Amino acid sequence: MDTWRIIVVAVIQNSAGEYLICKKPARRGVFPGQWAIPGGGIEPGERMLDALRREVREEVGLEIQAIHPLFFKDGEYPKLFPDGSQQEIYMIFLLFSCRAASEAVRLGEEFEQFAWVRGADLINYDLNIQKKDSFTQLGIYSLP
Repeated sequence: MDTWRIIVVAVIQNSAGEYLICKKPARRGVFPGQWAIPGGGIEPGERMLDALRREVREEVGLEIQAIHPLFFKDGEYPKLFPDGSQQEIYMIFLLFSCRAASEAVRLGEEFEQFAWVRGADLINYDLNIQKKDSFTQLGIYSLP
């Protein structure tokens, strides 16, 4: 495994305190077909908060505010590419809480569905293991 990425991740809430979760396409990305939250890699020369804002804008079309760091974690995960190939990638995740300036979500190619969900209802979605762990660390989700 020679590939690694630093990933910024946005735990976005709306004015009602609901969380934005999005479903990945079944045939691409890390954790294909599961529910996740917006985020992506920091590009060379990019600052982490600029990367966070850019990723959120690209993936869900939202502007974010009230950004605060939460925690970081890492791990190795297989990434599935549209051609069916896979690559193991070491990822360092930097998680941030933030508020959506509006709720007018416009999905980019990273996701195929979205939902604004109360913390207690997250259990009803097939969240990927990283998001289950993140929401558990935040005291929002209890692993069954």
